Amino acid sequence: MTLRMTVLLSLSIFALGLAPVRQTSPGAGPVIVLETAKGNIEFETYPEEAPKTVAQIVGLVKKNFYMGLRFHRVEIGIVQIGDPQTRNMLMKDYWGRAASGKPIGAAEITKKRRHVRGAVAMAYPGTDPRSADSQFFIDIKPHPEWDAKYTVFGKVIKGIEVVDKIEVGDVVKKAYVKEGPPAP
Repeated sequence: MTLRMTVLLSLSIFALGLAPVRQTSPGAGPVIVLETAKGNIEFETYPEEAPKTVAQIVGLVKKNFYMGLRFHRVEIGIVQIGDPQTRNMLMKDYWGRAASGKPIGAAEITKKRRHVRGAVAMAYPGTDPRSADSQFFIDIKPHPEWDAKYTVFGKVIKGIEVVDKIEVGDVVKKAYVKEGPPAP
């Protein structure tokens, strides 16, 4: 096959939409992947609206903080993860009470990002959203009553059917930041 034919074939594949395309929203930042035994969950992040939150979560992912953690809460239309105690089954009665130890210190709540199905938001202990740290949850169903209470910093773009199957105790085998296409 000549070089010209190879280029034409490549352009044709791209034009027909057969080339892999990252499905993110305008303004979306890094995509985070959570690998579980039930499948992968990919979510885009929103650094424009929640820069400190996205930086915190991306930093924890890059430090392998979420690897081996279990989903510790599955109720009222959410699944939640981020407590390092979940690595220890003997601590199950205490799951949901611990974090990385470095609170974000800011509540980046915005009207632009809502608690729709697939929204990814920060959990926090008590009543102060600035105390959010490493625990986050994924909305399985819309929760408009939480729009002014929790920082939405991302949204599931692939694997929402996996989220639907998550149960308490399911493990994140691997978590990583997915590299995007090169900048134009």
